[in-house]
Amino acid sequence: MLPPWEKGELPDAPAWSWRRWYLLLGPGLLSAGAAIGGGEWLMGPVNTGRYGGSILWVTTLSILAQVVYNIEISRYTLYTGEPIMNGKFRTFMTPLFWLGIYTVLDAGSLIPYQSISTAVPIAAMAKGAVPDASTSQGTLLAIACAMYVLTAVPLVFAGKIYSFVKALMTLKVVYVFAFLTFLILFYCRWDTWVDVLTGFFKIGSVPVEGGGVKNVFVSLLSGEGLPRVDGAAVAALAAYAAIAGIGGLKNTTISSYTREQGWGMGGQVGAISSMFGKVTLTLSHTGKVFEPTPEAMPRWRRWLRHVTREQLAVWMTGAMIGVALPAMLSVQFLPRGQAGNDWAMAALTAGGVREAVGGALGTLYWYMLMLCSILIFVPNTVSDADGTVRRWVDLAWTAVPRLRSWDPRKVKYLYFWTLIAYVALGVSVLLFLPRPKGLTEIYGCIANFALGFSAFHVLCVNTRLLPPPLRPGLFTRTALFLSGAYFMALSGVTLMTTLRKLGWA
Repeated sequence: MLPPWEKGELPDAPAWSWRRWYLLLGPGLLSAGAAIGGGEWLMGPVNTGRYGGSILWVTTLSILAQVVYNIEISRYTLYTGEPIMNGKFRTFMTPLFWLGIYTVLDAGSLIPYQSISTAVPIAAMAKGAVPDASTSQGTLLAIACAMYVLTAVPLVFAGKIYSFVKALMTLKVVYVFAFLTFLILFYCRWDTWVDVLTGFFKIGSVPVEGGGVKNVFVSLLSGEGLPRVDGAAVAALAAYAAIAGIGGLKNTTISSYTREQGWGMGGQVGAISSMFGKVTLTLSHTGKVFEPTPEAMPRWRRWLRHVTREQLAVWMTGAMIGVALPAMLSVQFLPRGQAGNDWAMAALTAGGVREAVGGALGTLYWYMLMLCSILIFVPNTVSDADGTVRRWVDLAWTAVPRLRSWDPRKVKYLYFWTLIAYVALGVSVLLFLPRPKGLTEIYGCIANFALGFSAFHVLCVNTRLLPPPLRPGLFTRTALFLSGAYFMALSGVTLMTTLRKLGWA
């Protein structure tokens, strides 16, 4: 029921060499910047501070699964120039059916856990100490609402929005990665390095009742049977895996950024500009595809290799580093077994750094860690807003007949008013809806299910809509299916744990 694709000619991919490494700085860099966020900075210390690095294997599987997913959604965009959400609405059933499904699955994007988290370090830098959430609720809420609105302002004046978000994430990556690397190189012991780096590969290590960690496979082989898993701890671990990398439907934005970067057929479709600014761009109402002729297939394979190289070298590497750096700090500066939630553990880690270093230098490092927090959450809040708005603007631009009659230069008006609606909804959630404990875990449950479901749907899109020569092979199909199953399983674990807490299961 969506309009048919137009025809075009596939351009060639840029010729790769190590001297031209900058060619890899595309959607993967932007997404790698988003990869160190709430999951790594908040849920990281919650898990690694209590159990050490041995539970990091869940993030390894999560990041590898997301690499497969990211490449496959980019495959669709390379062929059509459309974001993957448009492809999903072209499959069986009707666009209205998928609208209902994905409206529910995208509800997690309105959970303002990053915005609330931004308020804490801002208040901390003003007071010189991390505020007590129970006595500073009004102040933190006011800061959160103000930041939620202010972070949307650049998206109105930035010109080409993709370029602005990419520059913002670059600033974040340079400062955060550089400062955390400095702390780790000069203040972390060798055994901390070993604990964290080997933890990425200790598959099957789980928190057990009474504290500590046991490996499921070791227990079974030694005849001890299955260990008694700590259900409450597993829920926090599943939330950690959900937000490691990117997580949820936020990953779908990579396909949109692939178009904005001009890769594959994306260069023939256009991009979105801000409402106000010197740049006015056009965006085609539908994608453009090419014929998989013998002349075009070598160019297609070069594009796939380019995207795969970028995802492995930039996005996966950045995501793994984004997990490792906060984990090392929490393992080094928190006593093993330390329990707490979200900002409590992050604050204890920063406090541990200040005490270990001591004096004025320790206080300086504490303030720099609070600044790290701000530079983690503010760009991510901007990226979340752009990603959510972009998903629905791209889709409406193609799917709604009335919008298809608009001038291609007027997509910025649709983006602007959708952004206004998004901000209004987010502020309403902050002001009027209760904020239960474990907000990050709730988001993690929704994000895991959404990404798992989306992986299965992408598998359907790429094996039905793409011409046979362009479809993924058996190995890739299997990997994508297993990726979806992994995220579905994590969501199920979190849901069952929550139901048991409530006495419903």
